[in-house]
Amino acid sequence: MASSSGTSSGSTTTTLATQNSGSSEEDLQALMDERKRKRMVSNRESARRSRMRKQKHLDELTAQVTQLQKQNHRIITNINFTTQHLLNVEAENSVLRAQLGELGHRLQSLNGIVGFLNDDGDEPAVDSFLNPLNLPYLNQPIMASADNMLQY
Repeated sequence: MASSSGTSSGSTTTTLATQNSGSSEEDLQALMDERKRKRMVSNRESARRSRMRKQKHLDELTAQVTQLQKQNHRIITNINFTTQHLLNVEAENSVLRAQLGELGHRLQSLNGIVGFLNDDGDEPAVDSFLNPLNLPYLNQPIMASADNMLQY
């Protein structure tokens, strides 16, 4: 009897160990499943935060593009205005230079006339000199305009 009692005791211990082992494996599996579930939730939350950061960055870049386009438009407008002003000033400068040349030529001619009149020359030469038919350039207007200067 003692031997059967020992055998049944050994069999009970083996059965308990197997049950404990099965329970331990189930607990271990449940623990791993729980960790896996938590990791999946954490990964989903991390991916959601990453998408939000990416969207925020995209929105900021879009706003920056809009602001830079407006700034670019203002700069182009200023450049066009300044270029037009430069062209106007250059045209006016050309007109003034032409007028300066014409007035200088006229002054030189008038100084020649004054010098001739102040000369102690004979009277018939003075009369022929003062004849407007002999001096056609004295009564000509100054003919310079921006239209003629912009042809270059």
